[in-house]
Amino acid sequence: MLRIPLSATLLLAALTVTPVIAEAATFRWANDGDVNAMDPATRQETVQLSFLANIYEPLVRRNRDLALEPALATSWEQTSPTVWRFHLRPGVKWQDGSPFTADDVVFTLKRVLAQDSQMRAPMSVVKEARKIDDLTVDFETFQPDPIFLQEQTNLLIMSKAWCEAHNSTEPVTIGKADNYALHNAMGTGPYKLVSREPDRKTVVEKNPLWWDKFGDAPDRVEFNVISSAPTRVAALLSGEVDMIYSVPPQDIARIKQSEGLKILQTPELRTIYLGFDQSRPELPSSDVKGKNPFKDVRVREAVALAIDEKAIASKVMLGLGHPTWEMWGPGINGYNAALDVRPKVDPAKSKELLTEAGYPNGFRVGLDCPNDRYVMDEQICTAIVPMLARIGIKVDLNAQTKSKFFTKIGEPDYNTDFYMLGWTPATYDAHNPLYTLLGTRNGKRGEVNDGGYSNPALDDLIEKIGVETDQAKRMAMINQATEIVQKDVATVPLHQQVIVWAAKTNVDVAQLADNFFPYRFIRMK
Repeated sequence: MLRIPLSATLLLAALTVTPVIAEAATFRWANDGDVNAMDPATRQETVQLSFLANIYEPLVRRNRDLALEPALATSWEQTSPTVWRFHLRPGVKWQDGSPFTADDVVFTLKRVLAQDSQMRAPMSVVKEARKIDDLTVDFETFQPDPIFLQEQTNLLIMSKAWCEAHNSTEPVTIGKADNYALHNAMGTGPYKLVSREPDRKTVVEKNPLWWDKFGDAPDRVEFNVISSAPTRVAALLSGEVDMIYSVPPQDIARIKQSEGLKILQTPELRTIYLGFDQSRPELPSSDVKGKNPFKDVRVREAVALAIDEKAIASKVMLGLGHPTWEMWGPGINGYNAALDVRPKVDPAKSKELLTEAGYPNGFRVGLDCPNDRYVMDEQICTAIVPMLARIGIKVDLNAQTKSKFFTKIGEPDYNTDFYMLGWTPATYDAHNPLYTLLGTRNGKRGEVNDGGYSNPALDDLIEKIGVETDQAKRMAMINQATEIVQKDVATVPLHQQVIVWAAKTNVDVAQLADNFFPYRFIRMK
């Protein structure tokens, strides 16, 4: 009989037990699209900002109830109508062990206001940040700002020394240039980047230097990119992943009936809409030469009246969409249900409008659409094609991954004639989409106004809304702005989508209406 020494027996037992412990401490989830970059200044996009908020942190963050709470700042006050003083949290360390100070805050603000930053809009009200001492910093705004604190929640602070050491003191445009910060990250947050395989897998682990308490959050989180919906669902059903972020509507019933799995869903603050190029004299993808059909409000109205959003929400999205006629929905300050009334579908009227505008036979145009970003995004665009064909507008659909899509339609090129996009107001206030999506582009305002819509009367209201502290007056101006946008058919709002995730029953996560996914709230029973 072979005798095994006690020490060897204990070693074998340890080897047997260790993988079980590791499994319990690791959370694996999958989405259909990847984070575009590790640099928080490169894109105003929820998936990217949500992921990076697990590594980098703002001065002010949102809790599980989406209320504001201290993060890298412990407190703040206004020393004048245009000056906010932040008292920074003492003892905070960067993930490389160096101290966090006011120098990092001042540096980050300058960085996000740089030319190639796509996070300029939320901070454009700030004139400058001034270091008072290592743990005190003043933000001076150009004018009083009634939503200043809300705007801070996406100002993810970066290390001045780290950026300088890696030649990343200014952000670069994704797809146009490259630097170290696009592929690497080093923050103060609860998790640190361990490995990065673009379009495949990104792994983070707990940051032992984090200033806050983890509770029972997992030690390790693996974010997997599985673009195929059937494969993503299969990964959940087989136990390969603990949660999937994007659930195809047609698979919801199947998952609900599967033992050990559950469906999580909540209304989202994001509005999905169609935008038009209204700035260029000619649309490159169109067969109309010498002029731009979308400059004519009659053409834009014709498009709006041809789209049966009720059918899209019920048949394509299987009920996971709330049709809307405003660019922000319930839950956003400034939403007015009385103005949220979609015009009735009327293809005959659409044809009349096209004829009046000089296009009795319609025209051809390209439509840019993501295929891995929103609920049933490509399917929605596919459904819109025959709706517009009924009125003579022949649409060439260009569905693409979000990394290509955002690079194509966004700044600096704004290379799109007609597009579908979604937007969640980061401040939970109507001023955010007005300023960012609908204001005339001027280097600060209109940063994601990819179609180049411009109305001076709207711009004037946007500036006034941005400084008005009387809430009744402010709401009246937001209503005026809404009416201008609707009359101009500046965009075609479609719906607010419902967030649908699926997870194992032993998983508890915070499913927030802004679609952020903080790993610190994950619990595995």
